[in-house]
Amino acid sequence: MITLSHKKMEVWKFSISLIKEIYLITQEFPDNEKYGLTSQMRRAAISIPSNLSEGLSRASSKEKARFIDISRSSLVELDTQMEIALILGYCDKKKIENVSKLSNSVFGMLTSLLNKYQ
Repeated sequence: MITLSHKKMEVWKFSISLIKEIYLITQEFPDNEKYGLTSQMRRAAISIPSNLSEGLSRASSKEKARFIDISRSSLVELDTQMEIALILGYCDKKKIENVSKLSNSVFGMLTSLLNKYQ
C-alpha cells in the first residue's frame, strides 16, 4: 500500500473504524437483505474514506471540497440507512452506539475539513 498523508488523519482512521462496525452489524441482517440494505450500508460506509482520500489527493481546493462533501453525504446516507435498520428491527440501539459515536465524530471532522477548503 502507498504511504499517504490522509492515512494519518483522525477522520480517515475513524471512518475506517466505522466500516468495520457496519460490516459487523450487517452480518446479522437477514439473508434476503444481502443485496438490499446490507449492500447499501456497506457501500455508503466504504464511500466515506474513499471519497475523502480521493479528494485530498486533488490539487485544487474546489475539488478537495467537492469530494469531502460527497464523503459527508455518504455518511448522512449511512445514518438514514441505520435508522431504517432500526425501524425494521434488524438491529437494536444498543448495538449501534459505537456507530453513532463514530458517525458524529466523523461528521464533525468532515464539516471542519470542508470549511477549510471552501
